[in-house]
Amino acid sequence: MVLRPRLRQFLKTLSLYLGAGAAIAYFAIQGYSGEYGLNAKREYEATIAQLEAEKSGLKTRRDALERRVQLMRPESLDPDMLDEQVREVLDRARPDDLVIMRPSRR
Repeated sequence: MVLRPRLRQFLKTLSLYLGAGAAIAYFAIQGYSGEYGLNAKREYEATIAQLEAEKSGLKTRRDALERRVQLMRPESLDPDMLDEQVREVLDRARPDDLVIMRPSRR
C-alpha cells in the first residue's frame, strides 16, 4: 500500500513542525513573562526608580546632618547650636524659657 508511507511521511513532517512551533512558543512566552523577560525588566525599572527617589531623600537628609555637624566643629562653633544640644542632652531649661513638649526625634 502506497497510502501508509505517505501518511507516515506526513505525520513526521507534521510532528517536526509542531515540535518547532512548541519550542518557539515556549521561548516567546519566557521572553515576555519569564524571570528575565520584558515584564521583569519593567519591574526592575520601577524598583530602580523607587530606590533612586529614596537615595535622593537620604542624600538631602545627609546634607542637612553634615551642615549641623559643621556647626559643631571646634573651628566654627555656633553658640546657639551648642546651647541647643546641651539643653537637649541634659534635658534642662532656664526659668525664662518657653518649653514646648513634642515627641522625641530619635
